[in-house]
Amino acid sequence: MNEQVVVTGIGVKSALGTLQTSWKKLLLGQSGIKTYQPFPELKSRPLALINPKPSHLTELTQAILIDTLKDANLTPPLPDCGVVIGSSRGYQAQWEEFATQQYTQQQSIINPVPIPHFLHHMIAINTAHYISSNGPVLAPMAACATGLWTIAQAYELIAMGYCEQVIVGAVETPITPLTLAGFEKMGALGLTGAYPFDRQREGFILGEGGAIFVLESIESAKRRSARIYGQVLGFGLTSDASSSNRPNLDGKSAITAIKNCLSRSNLLPQDIDYIHAHGTATQLNDQHEANLIDQIFQNDIAVSSTKGATGHTLGASGTLGMAFCLMALQDQILPPCVGLKEPEFEINLVREAKTAKIQNVLCLSFGFGGQNGAIALGK
Repeated sequence: MNEQVVVTGIGVKSALGTLQTSWKKLLLGQSGIKTYQPFPELKSRPLALINPKPSHLTELTQAILIDTLKDANLTPPLPDCGVVIGSSRGYQAQWEEFATQQYTQQQSIINPVPIPHFLHHMIAINTAHYISSNGPVLAPMAACATGLWTIAQAYELIAMGYCEQVIVGAVETPITPLTLAGFEKMGALGLTGAYPFDRQREGFILGEGGAIFVLESIESAKRRSARIYGQVLGFGLTSDASSSNRPNLDGKSAITAIKNCLSRSNLLPQDIDYIHAHGTATQLNDQHEANLIDQIFQNDIAVSSTKGATGHTLGASGTLGMAFCLMALQDQILPPCVGLKEPEFEINLVREAKTAKIQNVLCLSFGFGGQNGAIALGK
């Protein structure tokens, strides 16, 4: 696989806004986390919502897709374009609504509730319909590592010659009663905010949003004189084959994912200028990730997590991280670890946005079930 794969379009929606708005607010250290009570049966809590009420997955995905196509200067139909769009929760909100209606109507024979057409892969199918694609359509689902899995699969489609262009990304609208209740029961949710790598971190704050990209071969990009944000250099994907909901703290398979990513990208650890960490602000993840970084990289490498600003968007968090990595490459600015007050770990956490020489960056994601993902990007 020697085809160069580049990024020529980015679309983002987060609690901070669009791509440019999110990036600007992030650099200022602002957070989109506010207190909401979207469901009367549940108490109010900090959340990272795009609007006062939870978004609908189909509408949010289409809004991001439109921004992506505009940014890439592409207009449908795109019949040969591949599609890789993932989501870890999919249409769970709609299924919860359906289940509630079924329960309240007690499966009424007179007025049966119609079964919704919200299968997990429909987010990718709808995208293919919108751009009139006859190419391959994939819908990865790998917990909080979903976003980076989509990028890896899109990269392979281009590198192996199946497509010249791929619409790729992940979108989440995970703020539902069941999701909130489940994570609260686990003790994973922060009570006041998200403070990645902080000594007083409480847990993550659930957020909604996503990022969609246009990936294409360098030849295709040059042929249409496309603006290039950066190059996807390589990836590493592994699983712990251990616990269903906690990382394997020996870090062996996660270290393998990072080392495989560097090897496939023809990079050494010292070639990386910035790491966008998964940084969920939970006790185990941040400890696990800080240990990984400390073992593999020199202790002066710049590190930050942006979940203190956007909330934890679960399967979409890796794609949001990748968008911020590409903006860091473009503007040569390191984004800050929003919410960090007192670091617990001896790694070089970025406290405030600052200019730097940035050539190669690494984006990390870790998901339930021990899903480990790493993507390397370069100028």
